[in-house]
Amino acid sequence: MPMGETVIIGDTTITSEDVVAVARHGALVALSSAAVQRIVRARDWVENMVLENQAVYGITTGLGDLCRVRIEPGSLRDLSRRIVMSHACGVGEPLSDEEVRAIIFCQIVNFAQGHSGVRLELVQTLMAMLNTHVTPWVPSQGSLGYLTHMAHIASVTIGLGQAYVDRVLLPGSVAMQRMNIPVLSLVEKEGLSLVNGTPCMTGLGALAVHDSKLLARWADISAAMSFDALRGLPDALDPRVQAARPFPGQAIVAHNLRGLLYNSNAVGSQREHRVQDPLSLRAIPQVHGACRDQIDQATVTINTELRSSTDNPLLFEDQAGCIAISSCNAHGEPVALAMDQLGMAVSELANISERRQARLVNPQVSGLPGFLICDAGLNTGFMITQYVSASLVAENKVLAHPISVDSITTSALQEDHVSMGTSAALKARRIIKNAQKVIALEILAAAQAMDLHPRDTRFGEGTTAMHNFVRDQIPFRTQDTEFYPDLERVIALVENSDPLEVYASCCQSTMISDNIL
Repeated sequence: MPMGETVIIGDTTITSEDVVAVARHGALVALSSAAVQRIVRARDWVENMVLENQAVYGITTGLGDLCRVRIEPGSLRDLSRRIVMSHACGVGEPLSDEEVRAIIFCQIVNFAQGHSGVRLELVQTLMAMLNTHVTPWVPSQGSLGYLTHMAHIASVTIGLGQAYVDRVLLPGSVAMQRMNIPVLSLVEKEGLSLVNGTPCMTGLGALAVHDSKLLARWADISAAMSFDALRGLPDALDPRVQAARPFPGQAIVAHNLRGLLYNSNAVGSQREHRVQDPLSLRAIPQVHGACRDQIDQATVTINTELRSSTDNPLLFEDQAGCIAISSCNAHGEPVALAMDQLGMAVSELANISERRQARLVNPQVSGLPGFLICDAGLNTGFMITQYVSASLVAENKVLAHPISVDSITTSALQEDHVSMGTSAALKARRIIKNAQKVIALEILAAAQAMDLHPRDTRFGEGTTAMHNFVRDQIPFRTQDTEFYPDLERVIALVENSDPLEVYASCCQSTMISDNIL
């Protein structure tokens, strides 16, 4: 969605792609009339509970183990402010602009379900912050799944904390004043709602699944280029093989590679010398396909969470009027597990890519000049780029250890099981960034390998087009020169480009379905 378009919350189903449109591309945010009505109705319920002095968690009582403590009616609004201030205790490097924007957007989506009881004025303030690009400063560490990150966002709404405007960090009150956004005086339940639920992990997770889907496409491209350069055997891509094990991702990957390799005379040319390829080539459909299936499942989880109310307590209407139910939709277990699984899947895309790079640079198995360079010895060629990939893959193996299996008791045994979902999402984001670099390095090495084949070699229509696209930006390496400028270019390509758009711009082949690659 181009910048300047609007995502309307309330009439249609919000998806991870909407999160990306707002958080990364600056789409505007608005509420439908139905969403406005739901928010206002839920606020009326809260005001009735306060008027009747009902005992309701987080509205007329303290939080966590302090839920046994009743708050005096005259202090209920002060409770909201104190909740925000006490919870804004994150540490570490700040989240990126797009990460904070994703969290704010998911907060708005959550409130628009109409089960939280915050004022419309609060939701409009969050929308104004998104639409005018007031981005709170939010430390990245300190969350068991919710609370701390969102508290730093909430601080800016009441004129505290810090926020960026035009990339300049300002006191929260100054940032809001500069963009003509009035700061709030919080009322009952708003402090709790602002720090509660799963918007933090959901927003981060939406960015993660989007980037993972793009990376899976780039991984198929890089794998096909290596497959062509290493003269892989086409047997592993046979549709009959995929049909015999009908996982959807596996069939898609095999289809993509057949399309990219269409019309190659390098593929299968070594059949008389070998009857089977190594697993890093032969198992591309199985490995990439399994990763795609896990990415798709994580996407389903995030999109389900975007349709959910994850506050606590949740407000409903029954025959007797409004009821507040204290439960735990705020527990982030679904997202936490999905983000851990996503991290493992993306880690595997990088893992098998590094193994293909190791084969490309090894003259004993590639049949190409050692380390993909002429006059090896005087020149080191691509030796160290494989080292870089190995380092990133090793780091990912540590990061891929699931954090959702851990739980540390907090709040005097009241919060005795937590999801660690926000940490899982941040960890998945780090794995993706590392994997993007690994896949980019494979593209660069595979392009070099293709250039080292005899001139009469005919590579696939798709792999040739992608090779030419790379060469338009990065020349063939004839001798050692500084490597990092080339690395920066190809990494930026993978990090910032949709492979479908790149492929469409450089190849007219119809062998790859636009809605698959």
